[in-house]
Parts: sequence; structure tokens; C-alpha cells
Amino acid sequence: MLFDNWSSLLRAALLAVLTYGWLVLMLRLYGKRTLAKLNAFDFIVTVALGSILASTILAKSTTWSQGAIALAILCSLQWLVAKASLRWPWFFQLTRSTPRLLLIDGTPIDAAMNAERIGLSDLRAAVRRHGSTAFKDVHAVVLETDGTLSVIAQPGDGSTLCDVVGYGQYRKQQNEP
Repeated sequence: MLFDNWSSLLRAALLAVLTYGWLVLMLRLYGKRTLAKLNAFDFIVTVALGSILASTILAKSTTWSQGAIALAILCSLQWLVAKASLRWPWFFQLTRSTPRLLLIDGTPIDAAMNAERIGLSDLRAAVRRHGSTAFKDVHAVVLETDGTLSVIAQPGDGSTLCDVVGYGQYRKQQNEP
């Protein structure tokens, strides 16, 4: 159906303006971190905010006040989780993953790739996006906490691979004691 009636269009337009304004206010109050996709939890919050926004605007069974409260609660929870992660290391470990080394000195690490369900084609695509054509041209590929693949061509900037993935994680992945 393309058109129901004018009142439903007016309702959608009014709720879109009100809800959008409320979401902008929430984002300004809670900061940029609310929409950052730094890890899986952040991604889920971003998707949930969009879902609440759409439901508030389009679902006739959802009132504006219900949507506004849901947006405020979700932004508050995101803020609390981010603060708790900074304050308590155990909470950080509970809500975040660590980067994972998938390739070192041109050699894929099969165990890590299998554990993360990353195929060789995914690594090849990341290497191509980086501008390289072969694994041998790459020092490392790291699966970041947000799910992206970082390609490290040369450690010439003074950083080491341990700086990138963390020394303990690097030793663990290299099976060192």
C-alpha cells in the first residue's frame, strides 16, 4: 500500500522530527562514544538505537515517550558499560575482546584463523585493500576488536608487533611461555 491516510503521514513526520531531535540530544549528552563501533557491544548499541528510532517513528503501538525512554536508557547503559570498563579490568575483559594475530611475516596462523572463522580469502581481500598483492609483502594481519582486519606492511615506525596486539597476547599466540 502506498498511501493510507494523511493523519498517518503527519504522525510519522512529526514523530520523525521529535525522535530525531531527542536522539541528537542524547548523543550530545552522552558523547561520541555512544556511536563508536569499537567492539561488538558498541555495534549492538548502534543497531539497537536505529531500531528504536525506526520503531518509534513507524510503529503505531509505540508512543514517542516509550521510544524516548528506551533511547535514554540504552544511551545510559552504553555510558555505564564504557565507564565500568575503564574502572575495572575484569569488566573490560568481560565486555571486550582482544586483537588477534592472523598472519605473521607472510604466513597465515591457521589455528587463529579457524578460531575466528576467518578464511584465506578474507585475508587476501584485506591485503589487497592495503595495496599489497601477496602475503609475503605483509608483516602481519590483525583481527581488531571491532571485527576489521588491520594489515601491517612494515614495522618501520618503531612499533613492534607486541605493541599492536599486546605482549601477552603475542606470546600466547606464538606458544611462548
